[in-house]
Amino acid sequence: MSFFKIFDVAGSALNAQTVRLNTMSSNLANAETASATAEGAYRARHPVFASVMASTGDMADPGNVGVRVAGVVESQAEVRVEYRPDHPLADEKGYVFLSNVNTMEEMADMISASRSYQTNVEVINTAKQLMLRTLELGK
Repeated sequence: MSFFKIFDVAGSALNAQTVRLNTMSSNLANAETASATAEGAYRARHPVFASVMASTGDMADPGNVGVRVAGVVESQAEVRVEYRPDHPLADEKGYVFLSNVNTMEEMADMISASRSYQTNVEVINTAKQLMLRTLELGK
């Protein structure tokens, strides 16, 4: 594997973690939104990642090139139903449908994504420093 591919792999991981953080931010922003129907209630979204392989034909270089976002899926968990007869979106029985976002789970996932992002930045910085030190060997 080429030493420069490290930047491709880490860069794709940074992109994936950015999508993950943005998705979680959207989930947290909509955590307490209400709807008059279960179908209209906000459902948590989660990105799906897939590894990207480049076929080079060389067994010594499998061609790993990182990760990509395969898509974003909605959670199939049930939405929350609360009795709030004074709410303007309450149905005829007085119930309001709230999003299925679990804020504690989202915050824990956000910490994990942030740490993954930081780790990939460190990978890029370390690779850069190693390249610079390698160039200094000839001095």
